Amino acid sequence: MPKKVFVGKVVSDKMDKTVTVAVTRLQKHPLYKKYIKRITKFKAHDEGNVCRVGDTVKIIESRPLSKTKRWVVIEVLNREVSEQ
Repeated sequence: MPKKVFVGKVVSDKMDKTVTVAVTRLQKHPLYKKYIKRITKFKAHDEGNVCRVGDTVKIIESRPLSKTKRWVVIEVLNREVSEQ
């Protein structure tokens, strides 16, 4: 069975080697047939601490790395431009 792969946006990078990634999906309401935006947050392993808040990343399912961390960042797709 292939591992799940999602694309999401980094919403937190305050932890060491861990980022929180928000994945947005559209879900159809069973009664009203309207599409509703649902957001799920995943904690993902970031070995090199390269991800920053606002980056778009690709994450893949992995073995449990800690109590809540079961995903690994495999690629940074789009960098957020920071103003300094």
